[in-house]
Amino acid sequence: MKKLLRNGVVAAALLGMGTTLASPATAADQRTEKPSLNPNQILNVAHRGASGYAPEHTLPSYELGEKMKGDYVEVDLQMTKDGELIAMHDETLDRTTNGTGLVKDHTLEEIKQLDAGSWFNEKYPQMAKEEYAGVQVPTLDEVIEKFGKSTNYYIETKSPDVYPGMEENLLETLEKHGLTGPNNPSSQVIIQSFSPESLKKVHDLNPKIPLVQLLWYTSPATITDVELEQYKQYAVGVGMNHDRIDESYVQKVREHDLLIHPYTVNEKEDMEKLLDWGVTGMFTNYPNRLHEVLESR
Repeated sequence: MKKLLRNGVVAAALLGMGTTLASPATAADQRTEKPSLNPNQILNVAHRGASGYAPEHTLPSYELGEKMKGDYVEVDLQMTKDGELIAMHDETLDRTTNGTGLVKDHTLEEIKQLDAGSWFNEKYPQMAKEEYAGVQVPTLDEVIEKFGKSTNYYIETKSPDVYPGMEENLLETLEKHGLTGPNNPSSQVIIQSFSPESLKKVHDLNPKIPLVQLLWYTSPATITDVELEQYKQYAVGVGMNHDRIDESYVQKVREHDLLIHPYTVNEKEDMEKLLDWGVTGMFTNYPNRLHEVLESR
């Protein structure tokens, strides 16, 4: 995976993969294995790609995310009627395509006929580009085939209760593309979800993949030691809406040796504040802005 320079220190986010033991590990041993990302590396996660500049969850958005120095591209997953994993935030097609209805009620062939870019040109004329019109919804396969093993992926299982088998499908896809296994740094792929059940399922299937528990707050955020220790059983970190947390929240998470990756942070003033508080990364629609902030520090 890429090695990233932060404040003159090479932070490879490497995980201790361990060696093969003479005797096979028990299922209980495997469940207790948990990877750990480098806490000294501040992750710049391109939220839905560089979605401030291009239509979210499209190949152009992911390309810009890389060009703008994002360390990871975020890929939200939905699953089609015929079991294909696609990159899309919503369960419905209506907001980001010219289609209507639920993703799960449409085949991949039907979804591939949709325009996933014109809405962006209409909503953000100052960022509009002619080539965005008619861009397709990509599959997870297509994203990985495009960017390969030189890119880091931060993948979310969206609404996994709606899509039985999503986790198995995801892990099979990652394995097929050589993104998991004993010869790969687990930190190349991070899986996140609002669903603890989905994350625990992934952890049981492959305990070497780092997981992040997503949280959503509608009032000023609080979190207990018990909650943090529960998350720590299967996850390496937590992520939450940045505008509901404060410095004491961040420090409490860090005291439990968990990473914290708030979302979605688009203003440099907020980026600076969160970094001062001690976050270990954040999601942004403008990865170039976060890169500039990190470089200035």
